[in-house]
Formats: sequence, C-alpha cells, structure tokens
Amino acid sequence: MTTHPHSHAPAENAPEHPARLPWAQLAPDVYKAMVRLDAASRKGLDPTLLELVKIRASQINHCAFCLDMHAKDALAAGESVERIIQLDAWEESRHFYTEKELAAIRLTEAVTVLTDGFVPDEVYAKAAEHFEEAELAHVIAAITVINAWNRFGVTARLTPGHYTPGDVKH
Repeated sequence: MTTHPHSHAPAENAPEHPARLPWAQLAPDVYKAMVRLDAASRKGLDPTLLELVKIRASQINHCAFCLDMHAKDALAAGESVERIIQLDAWEESRHFYTEKELAAIRLTEAVTVLTDGFVPDEVYAKAAEHFEEAELAHVIAAITVINAWNRFGVTARLTPGHYTPGDVKH
C-alpha cells in the first residue's frame, strides 16, 4: 500500500487489470520459437547494451510488461537506476551513455518506429561505425525480437509487476 504524497493516509492503488489472453499458453510453439530467437539474437552482445535496447523499444511501444522485466534485469545486471530513468530522454542525457550505446539507442528508435518508412542512412552508418558487422546483425536482430515481444505483450495486455530476474525470460 502506498501513501499519498500530501497526507499520511494510505492511498489505494488502482486495481490490476487482467491479461486479455494467455497467448504463450495458447500458442506454445510460437512462444518457444520466440525464446529461441531471442537467445540467438543475444549472442556476442554486451548484456547492459542489450537491456538498454530492450527498455528503449519497450518505452516507445508502451509495453509495460517488457519495461518491468527489462528494467529489473538491467538492475540485476548492475545497471544504474539513473541511466534507466534517463533513457526515455537520452537526447538530453547523452552524457550518461557511451557513443556505442547512443548509436544502438538511435538504431533502436529507427527500427522500432518504421512508420517513418525507413531506417535513415546516417543512423545505420553511425551504428556501423561502433559495431562489427556480425555484432550489428545481432543488435538488429535483438531490436526486432523485442519489438515482436512488445507486440505480444501490448496486444495480450500482459500484466507488469510480477517478474523476478532469473524467471524464464524473453
């Protein structure tokens, strides 16, 4: 129970919404394939960078379930609260991140928001400056995979708040 910031009386949180659909249980082969794809996309990538990418895509896609999971995983891996909080305003907080991380964050945004119609050449070129080709291919795969997870999470309205690092993850 939380306390309202202007009083000492406990405040009641809004009720938790139920998931719309237990999609992983109903499509177990798809879920298992996604888990394998996710594991394959991680190979050779720095775990901290990977979590930043997953958090940023999940912020853009408004996937509360994935935000909960990847913020907790990032914290468990030693990431700072400050860098996680600042990620949504990274352009104003550039000094919190390395140039390589900034290139990955820019690429994450471009791949996630394809409604603009393309990934700009300058965004891709900047990422290519900081990543070897195989590593870049895995970053692109990781961005693509988290976007797929986000779409499952948002559409099925998976409930955040119950994930513990070390649980089966995506």
